Amino acid sequence: MPLLNRASELQPEVASWRRHLHENPEILYEVHNTAAFVAQKLKEFGCDVVETGIGRTGVVGIIRGSRGDGPVIGFRADMDALPIHEQSGVEWASKTPGKMHACGHDGHTSMLLGAAKYLAETRNFRGSIAVIFQPAEEGGGGALAMIKDGMMEKFGISEVYGMHNHPGMAVGTFATRKGSVMAAADQFDIVIRGRSGHAAQPHKSIDPVLAAAQVVVALQSIAARETDPLSSVVVTVTKIHGGDAYNVIPDTVTLSGTVRTLMPELRDMAESRIHAVATGVATALGASAEVKYGRGYPVTFNHENETAFALDVMRKVAGDKAVSDEFPPAMGAEDFSYMLESRPGSFVFIGNGNTANLHNSKYDFNDEAIPYGISYWVTLAETALAA
Repeated sequence: MPLLNRASELQPEVASWRRHLHENPEILYEVHNTAAFVAQKLKEFGCDVVETGIGRTGVVGIIRGSRGDGPVIGFRADMDALPIHEQSGVEWASKTPGKMHACGHDGHTSMLLGAAKYLAETRNFRGSIAVIFQPAEEGGGGALAMIKDGMMEKFGISEVYGMHNHPGMAVGTFATRKGSVMAAADQFDIVIRGRSGHAAQPHKSIDPVLAAAQVVVALQSIAARETDPLSSVVVTVTKIHGGDAYNVIPDTVTLSGTVRTLMPELRDMAESRIHAVATGVATALGASAEVKYGRGYPVTFNHENETAFALDVMRKVAGDKAVSDEFPPAMGAEDFSYMLESRPGSFVFIGNGNTANLHNSKYDFNDEAIPYGISYWVTLAETALAA
């Protein structure tokens, strides 16, 4: 089943939805207008169930097939934008200063809406499709909020699939991989305490700036000397705060940063070693260190059977040469990981062409990708739930 004619026919209408959403971005859980737009469309399509307020502002639509009972499979799109001032220059640029769809969630939402319209028209499958529209992917953990609200159990979802656009991949191409496809994202704050004093008399003080500098250097040994070179760990210090004057050694310095890992055991190791390195180095220099480590999104882990199936579907839509099953793991994070911890499934990437990168102020979703996204969702539904 190649690119669907009906998906191409729907492209102008779906692109108009996408541009409307792009003009009116909302962030985190405050996606009230976006969620209302989605819910209204699902009702217009004739979805059997449309429920709002899941995970605060999430929306779920249920489309029942015409071929009898069967499982319920979930398709997820994210709805939120980013706190970025748009500089794309497109006619449909954000009307809200400081907010923009810089990650393509407007495209994800619109493609899934297009697929929902198609599936509600044809219902050429058994069982049901749950179309899941999620808030707060960009740092708010909206996927986890929907899960905690009982979404999986309430709608009987047995498998779940997600999709994200990828700049630099040609339109009409797809990619994914089995296993770890995106990283766990954690963060840390290290408060190093010394003893303040005159900068001209450092011997009468305990300098937390010197200790902090040594800690920053020592933290690099976690990736460089304590991790298998074939494994992936990123430890990055992104903030250093301390001191207010040229001639005063401060009492404290705070270091903050992020940790990215692709395996649970490496995540545990990195957390343990950050504590040990920071406290050990600080103690050696007469200071002390307090480490606060916060775990964020877990590893996005694609299940083997479901990913093999998703790859077969992508090949049906785009052809063998347009599909890669060796997508390199990304050290960025994605909260669809929570859904993949809750249910088997797969997360895939669709080409966005030669556009600005994600989270860039000049980024815009490529509307030419819309028919491919719709075709993927529809083919996935009709293949997985074939009679």
